[in-house]
Amino acid sequence: FTAGAVAGAIGKTVTAPLDRLKILLQVKGGYSGSQVVAAAANGGFIPAVKAIFREEGLASFWKGNLPQVIRVLPYSALQLYGYEHFKNIFSADGKEELTMRKRLLAGACAGMFATTVTYPLDTIRLRMAVDQSIRTMPQSVRILAKEGGIHAFYRGVGPAILGVAPYMALELATYDFLKKAWNVDGENRTSVSFLSGFAAAMMSSCLTYPLDTVRRQIQLQGGSLLTMPGMMRAIAINEGVQGLYRGFVPSCLKNMPNKGIRLSTFDAAKSIMSLAESSAEEDSGEDSH
Repeated sequence: FTAGAVAGAIGKTVTAPLDRLKILLQVKGGYSGSQVVAAAANGGFIPAVKAIFREEGLASFWKGNLPQVIRVLPYSALQLYGYEHFKNIFSADGKEELTMRKRLLAGACAGMFATTVTYPLDTIRLRMAVDQSIRTMPQSVRILAKEGGIHAFYRGVGPAILGVAPYMALELATYDFLKKAWNVDGENRTSVSFLSGFAAAMMSSCLTYPLDTVRRQIQLQGGSLLTMPGMMRAIAINEGVQGLYRGFVPSCLKNMPNKGIRLSTFDAAKSIMSLAESSAEEDSGEDSH
């Protein structure tokens, strides 16, 4: 659990600027200043970076990172710990080599569970990232509460769960498969863990990104388009298929290293904790003699 939390916090903080840029492109600037809205609406990666820097300054690239880190600590821990837990559940004796189908199911269950528990923090983070007038978490909470009470914090949770299930299933199962395939000598190298996480995230992102764009629009807008089919149709009609992939470039730049860092850090932390536990058991055994 601790290994997953530490891995998630480090990965998200390093890639926070790309995460905010991706969200602003997805929602066409949201409630940001005029320069940011104009650049984000045009979908330009570099122009959006310049507009954010000019209008809000360097520190603004980390705006909304605090609730993101607060969220990612339990989210990443629940997700990675949950994956190990569900693998044990789907294994008859806890030691059985799981099939790819069972690994996919374990990843989907872990992703849905972690998303449901921590979703309100993601909505708070989104509002902070796209609303120039919001500076603090309590301010974001108050605005969302006025807009729709508890329901406002769960806008888009449906497409989020539908998106995270296949995403996490593909990512975690592919990561396990690639790590095992590329570790030909049986050693758990950090470089192999990083590359496996990188490749697994790339494949998962390409397949499930449109659901994330729909979720972000629903989280921000609400109202009559507060359904996944309605929002997807609206985006496709107004912008075409490419509209569902708004912000995909910064998302890839963010997710690929972030996932590589997170998954390799998780493996490294698990190894260190396992060694510490083994050492403590040996010391305990020696003391008993």
